[in-house]
Amino acid sequence: MDAVRLILASRRALAAGADAGEMMAEVWQAQALAQAIGSRVAVSGPPELRGEALGLTELAGRGCGVLDPPELDPGDLRAAQLTELDDARETLLCLGGLLGEVGIALVGMASAAADEATYWQCMEAIDAADESRDRVLEMLRKLAARAAMVPEDVQDSPSGV
Repeated sequence: MDAVRLILASRRALAAGADAGEMMAEVWQAQALAQAIGSRVAVSGPPELRGEALGLTELAGRGCGVLDPPELDPGDLRAAQLTELDDARETLLCLGGLLGEVGIALVGMASAAADEATYWQCMEAIDAADESRDRVLEMLRKLAARAAMVPEDVQDSPSGV
């Protein structure tokens, strides 16, 4: 499935999360998806994005690692459904939005946390989501700089990742 469709599904699921358990599962799913997208860009994306993409993979993995993994059927893991990354710029724009929403959701969960362990888990996940989003923004900046250097007739040719 295309990365943008998976990101949009994650955004909808995050917005629809009813309780803390569902929200934590959706945050974990979003981080796992960011990790998968980072890996894909690192392997097959433009060379100038590879360093940031590897950083995104590492940071999103840390975001998953600080959270308890949800009990999901393998078919429900959105990151495992990633097969296409057609438009790197669109994917990164959508991913940046998702990571911002993840941070907002985590702030809400941290402030409502019933115990200190959940609070600190949320704080670590907020940090990972924020740093992941910073990597995404840096990749978008590099794509914009690359596009500014390429003549217009070359920009119009299809170039997926």
